[in-house]
Amino acid sequence: MAGESELLRSSKSCRAPAPVPAASKAIACQEITVPMCKGIGYNLTYMPNQFNHDTQDEAGLEVHQFWPLVEIQCSPDLKFFLCSMYTPICLLDYSKPLPPCRSVCERAKAGCSPLMRQYGFAWPERMNCDKLPVLGDAEMLCMDYNRTEATTLPPSFTKPMRAVKGTRKNLTPLDGGDCKRVCECKEPLVFISKETHPLYNKIETGHVRNCAIPCFQPYFTQDEKTFATFWIGLWSVLCFISTFTTVATFLIDMERFRYPERPIIFLSACYLFVSIGYIIRLVVGHASVACNKDYNHIHYETTGPALCTVVFLLIYFFGMASSIWWVILSLTWFLAAGMKWGNEAIASYSQYFHMAAWLIPSIKSIAVLALSSVDGDPVAGICYVGNQNLDKLRGFVLAPLVVYLFTGTMFLLAGFVSLFRIRSVIKQGGTKTDKLEKLMIRIGIFTVLYTVPATIVVACYIYEQHYRERWETAQNCSCPGEKRKLKPDYAVFMLKYFMCLVVGITSGVWIWSGKTLESWKRFTGRCCRSGKPVSTTMYSEANTALTARTGLPSSASYHKQVPLSHV
Repeated sequence: MAGESELLRSSKSCRAPAPVPAASKAIACQEITVPMCKGIGYNLTYMPNQFNHDTQDEAGLEVHQFWPLVEIQCSPDLKFFLCSMYTPICLLDYSKPLPPCRSVCERAKAGCSPLMRQYGFAWPERMNCDKLPVLGDAEMLCMDYNRTEATTLPPSFTKPMRAVKGTRKNLTPLDGGDCKRVCECKEPLVFISKETHPLYNKIETGHVRNCAIPCFQPYFTQDEKTFATFWIGLWSVLCFISTFTTVATFLIDMERFRYPERPIIFLSACYLFVSIGYIIRLVVGHASVACNKDYNHIHYETTGPALCTVVFLLIYFFGMASSIWWVILSLTWFLAAGMKWGNEAIASYSQYFHMAAWLIPSIKSIAVLALSSVDGDPVAGICYVGNQNLDKLRGFVLAPLVVYLFTGTMFLLAGFVSLFRIRSVIKQGGTKTDKLEKLMIRIGIFTVLYTVPATIVVACYIYEQHYRERWETAQNCSCPGEKRKLKPDYAVFMLKYFMCLVVGITSGVWIWSGKTLESWKRFTGRCCRSGKPVSTTMYSEANTALTARTGLPSSASYHKQVPLSHV
C-alpha cells in the first residue's frame, strides 16, 4: 500500500495514534468493491461509513447517483472526494477515521455546485465542507488528493496551504496535434474562485470559465503598454487642439461656414468631445477608468462607476455622432452637386440633420447602458462596448460603422460624378472652372482624410473580432514548453487608435486658409477695442458715409441676407 502514505498530510510529524477505547468496535478493513472507487488511490475501506451504510452495495447505490457529474468532469477532485466519503480509507495501523480535507471538498463543490444549481439541485448538506478538518490540523488528520494531473478550479481556502500547480484547468483538453492542450486560467489572467464575486460563472476566457482579463492587456510587454499610453495621449491632445481651433473659428465667424460644408464643423465638434474622453483617461490613469480595483481585472458588462460611464459616453456617443455627420456631409454635397440644391434649400432641413445625428447615437448609448454592456479596454484604458463581448462589438460598433461608411461613400461618389458632369458642361460653355475645381480638390482631400481612416478602423475591428477568441485560447490552452503563441499584432492596435483620432486632426484642413486668419484678426481686434468707449454717433456717421460712397449695403441689411437661424 505504497500510495496510502502519500495521502496523509500534516503540518507536524505524525504521532502514534491515541488508543481506541475498549468499548469501541474494532474497524475491519475490506477490499473496495464499489466500481467507481476502484483504483482511487487506496484499496481498503470499512463499513459502516459515516452515512450509516452497512455494506458497500448500499454505499455504491448512493454514490453512483453522482456518476454523471464524475463523467463530465465538472471537477477532477469530485471522484476522490465522493469515494473518501462513501468508501473511507482503512489503514491497518491507524484506527481513527481519516476524512478528506476541507480543501478537497471545496474544490469539488466549486467545480460542480454551479452545474448542479442549473438543474435545480443543491450541494448535499451531508457533504458540508465546513464540517471537514483543515489540512495541517495536528489534532484531526485528513487526506488530500496527491495529484499529478491538474484540477479544474483552485482551492478557495487560505494559506498555509498552497494551490496545486495547474489548478485552473478546463474540463476538456483540446487536441493540439503533437500534444494534448489542457486549458487553464494562466497568469496574468485573473481567476475568479469565490461564489460571492459578481462575475462568478458569468464570464469565460479562452475556454476557461471564471477566467477574467486583467487590468492591462496580457499579450503585450510593459514597454509596449507604456508606449501605448504615450501614443494615445499624443494623438488625443493633437486632436483636441485641432478640433478646438476649428470649432472656435466657426463660433467667431458662423456666416462663413454654410451648408453643404457646415457638417464638417459638427463632425469636428464630435471629435473634440472624443478627444476629451481620451484625455480624461490620460489624466486620471488607466486603472481608474477601465479597471475593477476590488478584483484587479478589467470592467465587465457594467454601467459604472461614474468615471467609466462618462468616458464611454464621450467616446462612444460622440464617435457614432461623428460618423452620422459624415453621412450628412456626404448627403449635403450630393444635394448641392447632384441635385443642384442651393445653400438655403439644404439649410432648411438642418433640424432633421441634427435629429438624426444626435437621436440615433442617443438610442444606441441608452441601449448599451440599459444592457449593462459597458466594459473596459485593456489596451487604451478607456470604457467602451464590445471589448470583452464579441456580439456587442459586432452589434453596437462594427455593424453601425460599416453602414455609415457605406452610405456616406455612396452619396460621396454620386456627388463626385455630378461635379465632373457640371465641370464638363461649364467647360463646353467656355466658362472658367477654377472655383469649381478648387472645391472638388478640397472635397477630394477631405474625403480621403476621412474615408481612409474610417475604413482602416473598420478593418481593425474586423481583425480583432475574428482573432480574439484564438488569442484567448492560445493564452490559456498551450502545449507544455510551447514558447510561440498566437497573439495580437501590436501595430494593428496602435493603428486603430491613431485612426480613431486622426480624423479630428485632419478636420482642421477645412479652415486652413487666409480667411481663417482674417476672422481671428477681426475677432482679436473687436476684443481689443471692446475696452475702449467708441462714440455711437461717430460710428454711425462713418458707417453711413462709407455705405453711401462705396455702394455697399449697411450692416443691418447685410445681416438680413445671411440666415443665421440655420445652424
